[in-house]
Amino acid sequence: MKAMDDLSDFQQRYRESLLEEEREELANHATEIKSFKTFMAGKGVTLDEKNFKYLQTIGIIVTYPNIISHLHPDLQPDKEGLFIFRDLCSDFEKRSFMNGYLYGSNFMLMAHPYFRRGFHDSNNYAPRFVEFFWNLDESNIDKYIALDKDRVRINVNNQSYMELDTWYGAKFNRNIQQIPDGIVKVRPPLDLRNSLISFFFHDAYTLDIKWTTKESIKSFQAEEFKAETVTIIKDDNKYYPVRYVHAEYDIEKGYFRHFDGAIHFYTEAEYYARRDNDFNHNAKGNSHIKTLSQKLFKMNGVVSIDAWIEFTSHFLTGNPLVFEYFEGAYPKHVNEAIQRFRQMKKDS
Repeated sequence: MKAMDDLSDFQQRYRESLLEEEREELANHATEIKSFKTFMAGKGVTLDEKNFKYLQTIGIIVTYPNIISHLHPDLQPDKEGLFIFRDLCSDFEKRSFMNGYLYGSNFMLMAHPYFRRGFHDSNNYAPRFVEFFWNLDESNIDKYIALDKDRVRINVNNQSYMELDTWYGAKFNRNIQQIPDGIVKVRPPLDLRNSLISFFFHDAYTLDIKWTTKESIKSFQAEEFKAETVTIIKDDNKYYPVRYVHAEYDIEKGYFRHFDGAIHFYTEAEYYARRDNDFNHNAKGNSHIKTLSQKLFKMNGVVSIDAWIEFTSHFLTGNPLVFEYFEGAYPKHVNEAIQRFRQMKKDS
């Protein structure tokens, strides 16, 4: 009980220190905040103190419904809610080591919060998809990205919150045309404790993959289901977020002509109906599930196999099941942990 009390006291002190840091940072940026209020008033938008917040992972942010449309009326998404990245870079500055941010004169646009760790808007970006997307410079690829439409950062500088993380690259059989059509389902070992799956597999429950071929186009789909403990609130409703990847490989030309990623929002009933099935679940008549969905990025043009593997791996960040699918084995550190656990069970 004493340990629990100590932990509770520590958590309370930590929360208080964060609030004190926020008060200090807001005070330090009072001039910028006042200037931005005046700037927005000129656009017919009234802001008060409740619209401004300091987050250690981001900086000074302003929250207002669809604020970027007020700041830049010409900034219009396509029908899927995505913005042409080339156009964004024409109007805003992209800086080295500040991936996920685009600089204006007195504010910074940010990539969508669903790219952040745990899909939470106060976390840092999950490595390293955004970094690779920001730095991909291929003239024959048209890139599209989802933005944080309701928030911008106003401390326009190069200050960032760095997190070190490791992702294990993935190799793949380049003879994609030889991959048979069908379903693949990859799960963590069923004998592992939930705590180990949570730590080493980032709460991954299953990775579902489907390949199909029509004429000269081979299509790839993947859905990443997390454990039932991973939920998000959207429009006051609880959903189970499932990352989704779709790509179309041109067999005759030898590259992916289209590649996109999204979040599928499963209700509780849909989640439990789908996660232990596979992509063919939706082909079973009355059991068809049509979830809410939000597109987060897309690429059209000439996407190499290497680029597709890299971006798929990083979009499904921290999930050894992706590595297992591409490589046929877990990363070395995961294998070692599994073997230690099994030896301990055997010895006990």
